[in-house]
Amino acid sequence: MQRVSRAAVRVDGSVTGEIGRGLVVLLAVGRDDGPAEAESLADKIAHLRVFDDPSGQMNLSVLETGGDVLVVSQFTLYGDARRGRRPSYTRAAPPEMANELYRHFVERVGAAGLRVAEGVFRAMMEVELVNDGPVTLLLDSKGEF
Repeated sequence: MQRVSRAAVRVDGSVTGEIGRGLVVLLAVGRDDGPAEAESLADKIAHLRVFDDPSGQMNLSVLETGGDVLVVSQFTLYGDARRGRRPSYTRAAPPEMANELYRHFVERVGAAGLRVAEGVFRAMMEVELVNDGPVTLLLDSKGEF
């Protein structure tokens, strides 16, 4: 997750999702993930205090600032490059399962009251963003990070 001043995703040169100030979520779905993990992560992202209050402290959530969320599916976050020269993606969920949980996550973020923009699942995408801060956080639904 990255706090941004603006971001956009393009497929074949056309913008499929675009936001101003808000969060970009690069979402990877693992084989062991389910609806509960998607819901927990969506709630965490909606309420995580990563935006500055008037005194310059990170005390405000994306909900409180009126920001938007751009969600981009990115299975390569599960790439394991510890051995060999080509990453292994065996921990990533199969596409059908990943798409179902990706959709569930996007719906839950929207249900929290946020405007959600998206990339295109399984498409070759160009993601352009301006990281604000920079603020980048690794969130794991299993609490491993």
